[in-house]
Amino acid sequence: MRNLLPVLPLIIASGVLPVSAMAAPSERAIEIAHKYITIDGHIDAPMHVVTSGADLSTGENTAEFDFDRAKTGGLDAPFMSIYVAATYEESGGAKARADILIGLMEGVAAQFPDKYEIAYSPKDVRRIFKAGKVALPMGMENGSPIEGDLKNLKHFYDRGIRYITLAHSKSNHISDSSYDSNKRWGGLSPFGFQMVEAMNDLGIMVDVSHLSDGAIEDVLDVVRVPVIASHSSMRHFTPGFERNLSDELAKKISENGGVIMINYGSSFLTEEANKYSDMRTAAQTAEEEKLGRAMTRDEIGAFREVWSKDNPYPFATLDDVLDHIDRAVEVAGIDHVGLGTDYDGVGDSLPTDLKDVTSFPVLVDGLLERDYDEAAIEKILGGNALRVWEEVEKGRRKRKF
Repeated sequence: MRNLLPVLPLIIASGVLPVSAMAAPSERAIEIAHKYITIDGHIDAPMHVVTSGADLSTGENTAEFDFDRAKTGGLDAPFMSIYVAATYEESGGAKARADILIGLMEGVAAQFPDKYEIAYSPKDVRRIFKAGKVALPMGMENGSPIEGDLKNLKHFYDRGIRYITLAHSKSNHISDSSYDSNKRWGGLSPFGFQMVEAMNDLGIMVDVSHLSDGAIEDVLDVVRVPVIASHSSMRHFTPGFERNLSDELAKKISENGGVIMINYGSSFLTEEANKYSDMRTAAQTAEEEKLGRAMTRDEIGAFREVWSKDNPYPFATLDDVLDHIDRAVEVAGIDHVGLGTDYDGVGDSLPTDLKDVTSFPVLVDGLLERDYDEAAIEKILGGNALRVWEEVEKGRRKRKF
C-alpha cells in the first residue's frame, strides 16, 4: 500500500488536487483508493498527446490524466485508448493510425521509465503496482485497424493491445454500432464472428461498448470467455440510448462472467444531459424558422452562446455515478461491475464531483456512504476487471495466423 495521507496537504497546496475534490475525500477513502489496484477501462490520453502535445509526465497540456494526478487519486492501471476514428474505415490508413498511437504510448513509457510501464498482462499490472509506477495497458477503440485480416489481429496483440472495441460511431466491417442507424449486419458481420473467436484464441478481451444490441447478443453467443463493456453505463437511466446497456444485456454479460465498467460522461448518466444537445438543436432550428433562412456559422456560435447561458449544461453528480453502480450491482451482481470513466474523452461533460483522475477517493467515499464494504469496493475499483482479464488469458488456444 502506498500511503499518501502524510503528503496530502502538500498535494493540495501544489494545485494537483482540484478544488472540487480538495476537502472531499476522507482519510479512509484515500487509504482504500491506494491500498488496492484501481483499473480504469478507458482513458483517451493518447489523443491528447497527438492533438495537444500532452506531456503525461509533467501534466503540461493534459486534460484529466497525468502521472501526478493518477498517483494522487490511486489510479494504477488506466487502459490507454488507441482510438481510430470511424472515418478511417472508408478512407484507409486505420492500421497505420493505430500503430502510430501505440508507438506514442511506448515512447511515453520509454521516456519516463520511473513513472510508467506498458502492461501486457494482469501479472504485469500487479508487479508495476508494487513498484509504485503507473501501468499502461492498451485497448483499441474501433476494430477498423484489423482491416479484415486476422494476421493484423495477431500484429496488434504482439504490440500490446489487450482489448478491442469492435466498432465505434459507425458500423464497420466487423460489427454494427449503437450510434449508427444503418445496422448493416444485424449484429456481427461474418468476419466479425471469425474475429471474436480469434480474439478468444489470442487472449484479447472483446469489448462490447459502442456495439448495437444485436451485435452484443452475437458476441455473447460466440465467446467462450468473459467480455468487457469498457466504458458503458446503464440504459435504465437514459431510456432509448442504445450506447448504454439495457438491464437484459447487463444480466447476460454477468452470466457470461464479464464486467460492466461505468462511464462518467454526464450524457451517459442522466436523461437530462443525454437530451441536452437535442434540445439545443431544436432551439436552433426554431430560430432559423423565425429568420426564414439558415444561420451563418458566426450566427450559430452567437446563438448557442446565448442559449447555453439561459440553459446551462446539466452536469451529472457523484450520486448519479453511484446510482449507475447500484443499478449494475442490482442487475449483474457485485462481481461484474467496474469503472471505465472515459476521462480525456468526454470533454467538459464530467460530473461535478469527479472532474479528473484525482477523484477516485471521492468515489470511494460515496461507495462507503452507500454501505459498500471494503471487499466490494476492491472489486469495483479493479478486482473484477483483473479477474476477467485473467480468465481471458486462461482461455487462450494455439492457432496459426
